[in-house]
Amino acid sequence: MSRFDEYFLRQLLVLFGFFTLVLVGVFWITRSVSLFDTLISGGQSAMVFLEFTALTLPTLIRTVMPMAVFGAAVYVTNRLSRESELTVMLATGSSPMRLARPVLVFGLVAAVMMGTITIYLRPASLLQLEQREAEVARDVTAQLLNEGEFMHPVKGVTFYIGRIDRDGTLNDVFLSDRRLPARPVTFSGSRAFLVSDGPQTNLVMIDGMALRYDAKSGTMSSTLFEDFSYDISPLIRDDEEVARNIRGIPTLELIRDRDIIREAENYTDGQVLEELHQRFAWATICIAVALVGFAALMLGAFSRFGLWPQILTAFGFLIALEGMRGVLSPIVVARPDLWWLLYAPTLTGLAVAWVFLQVAGRPLARLFRRASSVA
Repeated sequence: MSRFDEYFLRQLLVLFGFFTLVLVGVFWITRSVSLFDTLISGGQSAMVFLEFTALTLPTLIRTVMPMAVFGAAVYVTNRLSRESELTVMLATGSSPMRLARPVLVFGLVAAVMMGTITIYLRPASLLQLEQREAEVARDVTAQLLNEGEFMHPVKGVTFYIGRIDRDGTLNDVFLSDRRLPARPVTFSGSRAFLVSDGPQTNLVMIDGMALRYDAKSGTMSSTLFEDFSYDISPLIRDDEEVARNIRGIPTLELIRDRDIIREAENYTDGQVLEELHQRFAWATICIAVALVGFAALMLGAFSRFGLWPQILTAFGFLIALEGMRGVLSPIVVARPDLWWLLYAPTLTGLAVAWVFLQVAGRPLARLFRRASSVA
């Protein structure tokens, strides 16, 4: 690579890192607010919140990376054009197709990074996230430690906590167990503590009362107690085994065990093929958006005010490519034999970039740009 290619590529990579960091930060703040409220109010610690946030980062990066690639290509190309560096290179005999070489390398680098995320990191993170969500759902502490709210951890059980102290003491506890309609029981205590003993979790209530009703005899008995231990392990949700999220299934498994996944996980062939090829299509689209952003700006003449018409044109093509991806996915799910359509946005973007570079490299187009700049 020439010095100009290295300089161009370095600028693209620096701006790509900057745009990725900014976009990830914006999207992360937006999504983490609701996640933080859900986890913390559900009795989870800040470490669990950080763990969940880290596991969602590969998905977040995958979402913003094509925009960051496109933004870097457009910004750097516009700046080099505004500072006449591209004009000088064109004047020395370099064609737009030749100047696109560092952009192509940049797109390939971004594609490798995106492929690493979509093919390996994101499925692994989603699989781990799914497991952690199941563990949190089975965590009795997270289910029950919500003050000022009547909770129903299982059918026939009502649990209430008036206030939770900073040391974990539960105040004004109410527990109604109606799982046996013939003999419902109600407990109340001024204070209570959750005590774990291996797989068993006990609710130890202090200074309270137990009310038992015998439906057969129609009598109610009350018992005052100083301390009472109640096993609440059965209140932990024991969710039935559900199929894995297809987005968390490893890529190699999607390739080798497609028939097994269809039968065991109850996914259609279209869903499996759509997910598999989308992971590769996300990587290839980075090459297309980088070249489209560069090629569209090469159509314009030098201007101190920038290449805003060309930038808007490039942005329009970016929206069109993203729209194509959204439209084609349901088609592939319904028609698995049309899986190759998932690569149509990439091929369309490459074709558009090639046409733009051919038009920009024609001598007539160069003469027209010179006449426009002189005027």
